[in-house]
Amino acid sequence: MAFSALFIIPACLGAGAIIGFAGGVLGIGGGLFAIPLLGLLLGMSQQAAQGTALIMVLPAVLLTLRKYNQRSPIDWRAAGTGACTSMVCTWIGAGFALGMDSELLRRIYAVFVLVIAIFYFYQSRRRPRSARRGAQQHREARDVHPGWYALVGVFAGLAGGIFGVGGSVLAVPLLTAIFGLRQITAQAQALAMIVPGTVVALATYAAHGQAHAMVGIPLAAGSLLCVPYGVRLAYSLPEARLKFIFACMLLVIMSLLLLKGG
Repeated sequence: MAFSALFIIPACLGAGAIIGFAGGVLGIGGGLFAIPLLGLLLGMSQQAAQGTALIMVLPAVLLTLRKYNQRSPIDWRAAGTGACTSMVCTWIGAGFALGMDSELLRRIYAVFVLVIAIFYFYQSRRRPRSARRGAQQHREARDVHPGWYALVGVFAGLAGGIFGVGGSVLAVPLLTAIFGLRQITAQAQALAMIVPGTVVALATYAAHGQAHAMVGIPLAAGSLLCVPYGVRLAYSLPEARLKFIFACMLLVIMSLLLLKGG
């Protein structure tokens, strides 16, 4: 057991650093990357991988959120509206996921990731619109009625509960495609909305013994080291390129999930 810990802890620190950097760039906390790796490399069930990833995700999301807010202030009133519905639906989704067959949950997760990836490929390849249309498209968070954030929180909460992570991945395309927020603004708002739900999800998975601290804590420590550099890169990239990178990363995640299933 001691030898295993000596190997796992530094490996998780290194993996967490890479995942944290990627999560900072894409505004997703890195959990989407950690889950398939935990299943593939450590043989965890889908539920255990999701619960363990949440240990890493929570502090990484908080740090990422702080860095985003420093660069572009978040509309906390709007985010709070979405967070209220997100918390309730996260608890419902987590309870549903914990009762599912692990292999079925993994396949559903892979389909979820594929759909989001296709959407972002479409967004990244779409031709730019006219300046007037673009000005209409890129709205501020405060321009969206708070009630819409409550609805987005429902979907983000269900995704976050069922998949452990993924609430922001679902919320971001809703905020950009439907409500017209810029990619960076949407990523910041989505993270602010899912923080309370992430706490609920972690508590629920941990209560069912599906969160392993020996792996999750070093992943979190490594992640926190590199999140700021990822956020800095995100603000230097063109929006279309950021969406394309996001889509490519999601396809990698889906491939890892299918590899584990095979």
